Amino acid sequence: MVTRYVHFVFPVFSLLFLCFLHLVLSQIPSNQINTMTRLYQIIQNDTSSSFPWANVTSDSNPCSWEGVSCNSNNSSVVGFSLSGISMSSPHILPILCQIDTLESLDVSNNRLSSIPDEFITDCGGIRGLRMLNFSRNRLAGSCPVFNGFGMLEELDLSHNSLSGNISLELNELGSLKSLNLSYNNFTGSVPTNLGASNLLEELQLSCNRFQGEIPTQLLRYGNLSLIDLSVNSISGSIPDRLGELSKLQFLLLSLNRLTGGIPTSISNIQTLKRFAANQNDFVGNIPSGITKYLKNLDLSYNNLNGMIPLDLLSQPNLQAVDLSSNKLEGPLPANISSSLVRLRLGGNLLNGTLHSASFRNAMNLTYLELDNNSFSGSIPQELGLCQKLALLNIAHNRLSGSLPADLSNLADLQGLHLQQNDLAGIIPDGFTGLQRLQTLNLSLNSMNGSIPESISTFTNLKNLDLRGNHLTGSIPNSIGNLKFLLELQLGNNQLSGSIPIMPTSLQIALNLSSNLFQGHIPFTLSRLTSLEILDLSNNQFSGEIPEFLTNMGGLSQLILSNNQLSGVVPKFGSFVMVERNGNRDLRNTPDVTPVSPKRRKTISVGIILGVAAAAAAAAALITILAVSVSRRYYRINDVNLQPEELSQQRVIQGSLLTANVIHRSNIDFMKAMESLADAKNIILMTKFSTYYKAVMNSGASYLVKKLNWSDKIFQLGNHDKFGEELEVLGRLSNSNVMTPLAYVLTVDSAYLFYDFAPKGTLYDVLHCSIENVLNWASRYSIAIGVAQGLAFLHTCPSGSILLLDLSSKSIMLKSLNEPQIGDIEICKVIDPSKSTASLSTVAGSVGYIPPEYAYTMRVTMAGNVYSFGVVLLELLTGKPAVNQGIELAKWVLSSNSSSQQNKWDHILDFRVSKTSLAVRSQMLAVLKLALACVSVSPDSRPKMRSVLRMLLNAR
Repeated sequence: MVTRYVHFVFPVFSLLFLCFLHLVLSQIPSNQINTMTRLYQIIQNDTSSSFPWANVTSDSNPCSWEGVSCNSNNSSVVGFSLSGISMSSPHILPILCQIDTLESLDVSNNRLSSIPDEFITDCGGIRGLRMLNFSRNRLAGSCPVFNGFGMLEELDLSHNSLSGNISLELNELGSLKSLNLSYNNFTGSVPTNLGASNLLEELQLSCNRFQGEIPTQLLRYGNLSLIDLSVNSISGSIPDRLGELSKLQFLLLSLNRLTGGIPTSISNIQTLKRFAANQNDFVGNIPSGITKYLKNLDLSYNNLNGMIPLDLLSQPNLQAVDLSSNKLEGPLPANISSSLVRLRLGGNLLNGTLHSASFRNAMNLTYLELDNNSFSGSIPQELGLCQKLALLNIAHNRLSGSLPADLSNLADLQGLHLQQNDLAGIIPDGFTGLQRLQTLNLSLNSMNGSIPESISTFTNLKNLDLRGNHLTGSIPNSIGNLKFLLELQLGNNQLSGSIPIMPTSLQIALNLSSNLFQGHIPFTLSRLTSLEILDLSNNQFSGEIPEFLTNMGGLSQLILSNNQLSGVVPKFGSFVMVERNGNRDLRNTPDVTPVSPKRRKTISVGIILGVAAAAAAAAALITILAVSVSRRYYRINDVNLQPEELSQQRVIQGSLLTANVIHRSNIDFMKAMESLADAKNIILMTKFSTYYKAVMNSGASYLVKKLNWSDKIFQLGNHDKFGEELEVLGRLSNSNVMTPLAYVLTVDSAYLFYDFAPKGTLYDVLHCSIENVLNWASRYSIAIGVAQGLAFLHTCPSGSILLLDLSSKSIMLKSLNEPQIGDIEICKVIDPSKSTASLSTVAGSVGYIPPEYAYTMRVTMAGNVYSFGVVLLELLTGKPAVNQGIELAKWVLSSNSSSQQNKWDHILDFRVSKTSLAVRSQMLAVLKLALACVSVSPDSRPKMRSVLRMLLNAR
């Protein structure tokens, strides 16, 4: 009866709705009313729940529907904005063209795979159509031929997978003003047939595979205000006639293969605001006057030489200059513009003194990087006038003298990098004004005196590096008050006395090596449960290696060499690298004291009885644990767990996520929990997780990851939300991403199930296997696989997934050619604001953390690209991300100064690069990409889709 009622009522309701629509909107042509009605019915069946017309029955006027635009008197529909509604059927597009008054159509950020010919035919006949936006879809194949779109002014096909050459496909667009084809796979030469009327104003072709030279035919488009050709394979030189484009505002040529010099004609363009040509092969001098009208200049990572023009930094409109990693020489120009915000000159051959006049007017300077040059003399006191400075990096120079007290005026300073100079004197107490300081690096200087007690006033300090000085005395007790401190480097000094209580926030490293410490290793170090590297080498520590060190869960490297330690070395987990050479009285096993036969018999019987009793107790304990665990579940939504299996651990929820029948039949929660009761099944410990190997009754093996929710950085009380997030992650489908197959959530922990990775982590294969060197074919396959996985995560339809900790330890290997990115769910459960420290406490492992995380406090795609670049460098060099206290990325960048590019071969893993010239050539190509990924500037790093494309092009 109910069914008959519904079948009767629904057609009547629809009829009444259509009649009402027609009466109310009689001023809109009937054909448009019919089209809108048809669209309403079709689109709601093709799109997701985010469909904006889901409730149009409450307001039946299409001119008020979300995403629909009408003309001024509501007599006709003129525009559609249907972005992000998961539209997938291309057959909808020709129906939209039945609105013959259409002026704009935005179907961006959907799932469209093609543009049908009917759309081109029908919409091409609409004379008023001005704008088409198909960006961020799944369009593939060649570029459509846009015949008939004579009035179209704006066309956006960016962020798709279109390919092939572009010849005359766009030539009929006689009114075209804006063209965006970026982030596709187009090849061939840069297109120039872009409308016979030459009205083009914006041309965006970045992140494709265009080759050849910059065509001079572009000059016929005299209205061009934006040219973006970045991240392609364009070669040759910049045409000198480009300076004839009198309306050009943005010229972006970064990450190509351009050569020659920077043409002086660039300085003639009075409208030019931004010129970026970084990461090419430009040579010669920087033209004088080039910044006369510019706001932003980026020529970093080229081979430019000569002196910096005297007028380059003094122009009144200039805001940002990046000339880092070139071959520039001579002094720093004397006058820096008051409008300049960012100045990056690191990695050159600059010399001379830093004149006080250079900084006298630089009131807005926020980021100053002069590192890796040959500047000498003292640090000018006038830097203290630049009160907006957030980053001051003058490391790796020849600066001398003492630290000027005026630096304490820099109240906004967050990073102070003065390492590897010839600075002397004491660390002044007056630095207490640097309340926002997060990184202080004075290492490898000649500082003397003691570490001042006032160091505790740097309440936001995260990284403190005082290595390689002549500091004496003891470590001040106030060091324990630095509650955000992640890294403390005090090695190679003359420190002595007792070791004070250290802040529990220490995570990256505690380095006390090569000092004068003695006595027992203090028990207070046991509090540092998150610490990854502990270096106590080259001191006079004595006594036994304390057992508590084995319980420091975050420890991955323990360096105790060259002390006076004795006794038995405790057993550390396989994931901890212990260096203990130079301790004469250390031994691996306990001494065996000879005993008489009678006593041996008594002891043997005792041992046997003891072992038997222990085995029985252990068996009983395991049984109790298994039974206890098996009774701890009271709300698990799967067939493997019964309602009566209650839990004292209070299971909140659990579920099988995978649709795979084999996994669903194999996974047994109870069997897995038994595996977790045995520490022998631990195969990996990371910052956030412990991985166990669980063998099911069927013989199938799985990885079970335990997340410890006892740390308050985890979002406690939000289990339902996390369960929902896991449901979404479980539906992801990418062979290079570890997606959860099942999960169990308890009050204190989360247990996630994954496919077992037989080869372990990339770190294990690269750095822990001495006999079998991973060949280049496997390394290259791993690089491509990780890039594919990361590009997939960054462009997920459900929203970008960012990784908090991408490292070689979070990449699992199903085979030597099949990597899988792990820990994708961490960003869904970690709440950095609840951390005892800050974002950089939880965002990444040492060596992989991008430098900007220290002050941006935000996880980004560019940060993920940096971490991937470090993984690439590991694959290329065979070295770990941190080696002997030096970060791999920093070592490679310093080795990559322009004067040493002929020594790039020494960066590569010779065991691999020597195999053939083809392998060496490919490794060098990938090295160039890795250097782009670990660029200090986040804006200079390519997007992951571009990284993937460039990796594939390196074949």
